[in-house]
Amino acid sequence: MTKKSPVSRSGRFHSGPGADVATFSESVSFDWRLWKHDIAGSMAHAAMLHKIGVLTKAEARAITAGLNQIAREIAAGTFVWKAELEDVHMNIESALTERVPAGAKLHTARSRNDQIALDMRLWLREEITLLLGEIVGLQRALVALGEKNLEVVIPGYTHLQRAQPVYFAHHLLAYVEMLERDCERLWDCHSRVNVCPLGSGAIAGSTLRLDREAVARQLDFVAADGRVQLTQNSMDAVSDRDFAIEFCAAAAVLAMHLSRLAEDVILWASAEFNFIKIADAYTTGSSLMPQKKNPDVAELTRGKTARVYGNLLALLTLLKGLPMTYNRDLQEDKERLFDTADTVRAGVRLMDAMFRHITLNHPVCLAAASDPALLATDLADYLVEKGMPFRQAHHVVGAVVARAESRHKPLNQLTLADLQAVDKTFQREALEVFNLQRALAKRNFPGAPGTREVARQLARWQRILGS
Repeated sequence: MTKKSPVSRSGRFHSGPGADVATFSESVSFDWRLWKHDIAGSMAHAAMLHKIGVLTKAEARAITAGLNQIAREIAAGTFVWKAELEDVHMNIESALTERVPAGAKLHTARSRNDQIALDMRLWLREEITLLLGEIVGLQRALVALGEKNLEVVIPGYTHLQRAQPVYFAHHLLAYVEMLERDCERLWDCHSRVNVCPLGSGAIAGSTLRLDREAVARQLDFVAADGRVQLTQNSMDAVSDRDFAIEFCAAAAVLAMHLSRLAEDVILWASAEFNFIKIADAYTTGSSLMPQKKNPDVAELTRGKTARVYGNLLALLTLLKGLPMTYNRDLQEDKERLFDTADTVRAGVRLMDAMFRHITLNHPVCLAAASDPALLATDLADYLVEKGMPFRQAHHVVGAVVARAESRHKPLNQLTLADLQAVDKTFQREALEVFNLQRALAKRNFPGAPGTREVARQLARWQRILGS
């Protein structure tokens, strides 16, 4: 005979689901982490039920006391989660009802459909706030490393080929800008997460005179201007997971930025570049080659981007064919959402810590940045200042580069005669173009990697970040 699960069922059923069905359908193994938010929502709901006369004052107090006791047990690790009770909601409600008879009234005008929508919004709202703080920490680490190495110049790259010289700090500040856009996306997402769905019931609300606004205020679903944020359609409220998709999309962009930053670190730490040294605590060795020092934190951060992308696609696929309103398929949203939040938060924290333990190899950086070929465009700009159209100047400097290569000379070792053999526009001051510090000093307009501009940008970000 098939063993039946004791999970709560309505009077419509003569018995619980089979054990195999219960095992297949349980979610408490992962949604237990919503316990704080489930309890907070239940307390607010109990207060509202008392306000509208469903619960007496004594019943509301007993329910709140019982929920607080359960919260203490969960926090202490002594609460026993039961898979046969299916999810976090039934585990907490069952434990409450065993201790407080009035707990049986708590589910009045509430469904697990709007309950889980509430819990996820409360949880994600908190996660976004924590993630934003961690992103600021990484931004501060990048700014601090740039400030510490303010004079260091490296080649900037396009197509992974040396292009033009830039301050190392300017390169780092590019990522600070990216991370700031991530913060903006997450704050924008937060505004749509911060909407209270409780009171929507299973699909059609309730005939009781619920005070949804009181619940929302207690749970701080309030906009910056003080307006209470409530969902406006009960069907949409219980089936909406746009907020989860939107977070995962913003997290995917953040993960992409972390991956690009990790890729630069991996290149810079290689023997071929040798621009930086990463502290031992953020690298690993090889099981075979004793000389190896591998940038595993950066590599894992780059690799974990794939799972963040996968979670986003899984959620989009999960939602695309669902009819209104709630369907059990939606249970599959939590692990994808949880994993995305866990992954990007860990990546941000580890990259922050790693960048606080990076040192620069100044002589190697200077040698690479001193390649005169990096200033070929500056030589074209010199001709433009002499009145030559840029396309023509580009062609002329290309011929100069070819002449240098044919003579096996770097550009800065060509003579004025060499330059004038290509074009008579060149004068003696053209040779001054290859002074690296002079070239950087000239780049002083907003957004440029010039000496004064980079210092200004570092100071600006220090003010913004409070670092």
